[in-house]
Amino acid sequence: MPDDIIHDENAGIERLLEIMRRLRDPDTGCPWDIEQNFDTIAPYTIEEAYEVADAIERRDWPELEGELGDLLLQSVYHTAMGEEAGHFTFQSVVRNISNKMVARHPHVFGDESRDKSAEQQTADWEAIKAQERAGKAQQGALDGVAVGLPALLRAYKLQKRAARVGFDWPDTGDVIAKISEEAAELVEARDELSAEEQFEEFGDLMFVMANLGRHLGIEPEAALRAANAKFTRRFAGVEAKLAARGKTPEQSDLAEMDALWDAVKADEKAAQR
Repeated sequence: MPDDIIHDENAGIERLLEIMRRLRDPDTGCPWDIEQNFDTIAPYTIEEAYEVADAIERRDWPELEGELGDLLLQSVYHTAMGEEAGHFTFQSVVRNISNKMVARHPHVFGDESRDKSAEQQTADWEAIKAQERAGKAQQGALDGVAVGLPALLRAYKLQKRAARVGFDWPDTGDVIAKISEEAAELVEARDELSAEEQFEEFGDLMFVMANLGRHLGIEPEAALRAANAKFTRRFAGVEAKLAARGKTPEQSDLAEMDALWDAVKADEKAAQR
């Protein structure tokens, strides 16, 4: 029966669960898969989530289908290890998230009215999450913000949590003033202080920049991803223009590449008109 499922393309999630059980079988499974644990698989899980986001940004829907499968495999992998250790099962994970979604949407699955704004629904969602944290004995306002998040995203979430309890600058101008202050401190650290103090001041500046993004309604992780993509695209344009001259970046200099960078930017603006 298990072999029938493994080779049945229409067997759905049960097929994938059986494949993972076979890969993890201590006697007949794959040696690499058998050796893995939660800690070794976690980096792959994060990587696959970013590859999903990358496919979405590129609007590559066939690629997204494959990346979503890769991400699903990560959930299956972790639940298989959880089942082996007696922590949970795939079905208990599904039941848990299903219960959570039903509980967090009383306006869809319960008696509450759907006649409210998106802002009110967001506020209700956060209130329900606060009740859940209280039930988990998470007393601090910042409890539950995952340590393993990318640092920029975690800074954004920490600041959102602090703002909910009133610990926030009232005006965007206050944040910009703080950025100027932190930038000046970083310059001072560069000129006068140790490498460790420079490290700390640079972190402070990044943290306040994330806060400015929050005040502007900009998710800083997404903004930086977009900036990375723009830099990659424009530098590729510089390389293409150099190649047309029979040169590589190593055979060029900053002045030439900077001029070509401006030309690439001009080409992009012309194409957008």
